[in-house]
Amino acid sequence: MNRTLGLIGSGMIGGTLARLAVNAGWKVVLSNSRGPDTLADLVAELGANARAATPAEAARAGDIVVVTVPLHAYDKLPAAELTGKTVIDTLNYYPERDGRIAALDNDELTSSELVQRHLSGARVVKAFNSIGAKQLASLARPAGSPERSGLPIAGDDADAKKEAAELLDALGYDAVDVAPLAESWRSGPNTPLYCYPYVGDMPTGLTPEELMLWFFETPGVPVPAERVRELAACAVRGPAGASLGVAQ
Repeated sequence: MNRTLGLIGSGMIGGTLARLAVNAGWKVVLSNSRGPDTLADLVAELGANARAATPAEAARAGDIVVVTVPLHAYDKLPAAELTGKTVIDTLNYYPERDGRIAALDNDELTSSELVQRHLSGARVVKAFNSIGAKQLASLARPAGSPERSGLPIAGDDADAKKEAAELLDALGYDAVDVAPLAESWRSGPNTPLYCYPYVGDMPTGLTPEELMLWFFETPGVPVPAERVRELAACAVRGPAGASLGVAQ
């Protein structure tokens, strides 16, 4: 039986997840804030197992739903339609884009706890927030491959984390349970696990603009699950937020 992945947000990460899911035999229902018509080209690329919808429709259709929108739009997520669902949260806090959010700045909450508070009837799992879209696409490997990478997940609900792990496995990654939502910062900006392990050694002598272009184009290097655990364990919580990074 084909499973359906709902996507709320269909940018770089969302589009990459849609491609991986279709390749894995899943159906996908894509949505964004601009309307289904704006997704016609991506749907045509993905083929018969993809369709465009509104965010509420994608939420209802998905057996599991990925939300991949700017954090400042978290309170626009369709909470009623996501009730009872496992929701994968890819969101990172970038104050220069999202504005200052006091509950994050004072460490009252993590960004995933903020999302969970809004989606009180859903089961939120943090995932796909610590890798760039290019690397997410290029590093996917079948189960058992010696070059299989791990990706961190964080959550409070055991069944939801199991569903998330099954999705990651289908898309080509080992899920590494690193924390509850209260410690989901371990894979976020300003931590050793955020993006950089997956790109490998960075070239020297580049301008900031050239380095960012390199980030978006390099296929990256595998990061085994055990290394993901090590990096998560050694993370130290710093100031919330970061300059715009490469994962979104």
